[in-house]
Amino acid sequence: MRIAIIGAGIVGVTSAFELARDGHDVTVIEQRSSVAEETSFANAGVVAPGYVTPWAAPGMPAKVLKHLVSRHAPVRLARPLGPSEWRWMWQWWRACRPEVYQANRSRMHQLARYSHERLRGLSQELNLEYEQSRGYMVLLRGSKDLKLARGSLKLLAELGVKFKLIDAEAARRIEPGLNPEAPLHAAVHLPDDEVGNCRQFAHLLRAEAQRLGATFRFQQQVCAIHPGSRPELTVLAAGSPLTETQRESFDGIVVCAAMGSRPLLDELGCRLPMTAVHGYSITAPLRVHEACPELGPMTGVMDERYKVAISRMGSRVRVAGSAELGGRLDQHNDAAIQTLYKVLDDWYPGCAQLGQVQLWKGARPMMPDGPPIIGASGLEGVWLNLGHGSSGWALACGSARVLADQLAGKAPAIDPQGLGLARWQGP
Repeated sequence: MRIAIIGAGIVGVTSAFELARDGHDVTVIEQRSSVAEETSFANAGVVAPGYVTPWAAPGMPAKVLKHLVSRHAPVRLARPLGPSEWRWMWQWWRACRPEVYQANRSRMHQLARYSHERLRGLSQELNLEYEQSRGYMVLLRGSKDLKLARGSLKLLAELGVKFKLIDAEAARRIEPGLNPEAPLHAAVHLPDDEVGNCRQFAHLLRAEAQRLGATFRFQQQVCAIHPGSRPELTVLAAGSPLTETQRESFDGIVVCAAMGSRPLLDELGCRLPMTAVHGYSITAPLRVHEACPELGPMTGVMDERYKVAISRMGSRVRVAGSAELGGRLDQHNDAAIQTLYKVLDDWYPGCAQLGQVQLWKGARPMMPDGPPIIGASGLEGVWLNLGHGSSGWALACGSARVLADQLAGKAPAIDPQGLGLARWQGP
């Protein structure tokens, strides 16, 4: 089959690889100049299946309200907030019911575990060398943080995730660069989880997809989708006048364009309850100090109180966090950025060359209830693989394989129930 994929973020690239490996003639159309240029560009890089859970959880609305008045809040509201954001928040609130949360938690964890297995399998099979390190640790500053984390620890145990609750001394043995003066009550160590450079992986897998025959067309914008037995796309090359659009036909179209998918699908009456939850990161070179080679994190840690991850990316350190609803991608919240600097300075003071910081803000496409949308769109010839929120890197490889199996009419390796659009279309 001749398949078009809209979008070349990590989800689009993994989808292209899986479909090309299945023998399809794949064309990827991306408006930017390369792969992983937007939401996949500078994320935290954490792959921790046990912590891939719905944001819509019992008790979460009260926590969010409390965060809104905090100086270093992990969750923020930004203006403008339009009708779609208010509607999304209403749907999110309804999805916080215990029975809905339990079902979605199970679905996301199943997909995350499968995706992690797929990520490791592909990395080994294809000998993909990208910045990565094994192990992940959640830092609990005080006894109150441990008390609040008890529910998460119970969840990890129920899901069969390998972890160990350790004291501060043990945590500092694993991460010797941690500030000895920073208050640390305990930590959760997850030895099987990892940190990896999402963007580097996307570039490597793109090359593998091309070896299988996939074509990547950059600086081209999809203006419209035309469903049908031979679905078509209206495409405009960068710099061309609107009168010079081209219409191309395919056997199938897969939409992986994150928030760019919304206007294309809205035109067709396929209105997804998906909105952008913005996240920030700062990345800087690590300082080289022969007397103290363990400056900075050895792999990845998460500050549980502020929901900020600190990851080693080769010779650099990346600090990522914040969940900002509303606002615009080109507007930066100084308070959110200062929280990243604070957490880095708390745990690894002086580890980075902050005069060379790269600042990033990404629009993460999130569904109100948590799981992404994978599968048929209800429009003839059009398929969806989007809405992964802040877990795109952790879910991409598994989502792509599930999508490829569905498109081929095969049963995926995991149960896809609850991952499709049907859950938003009623009985």
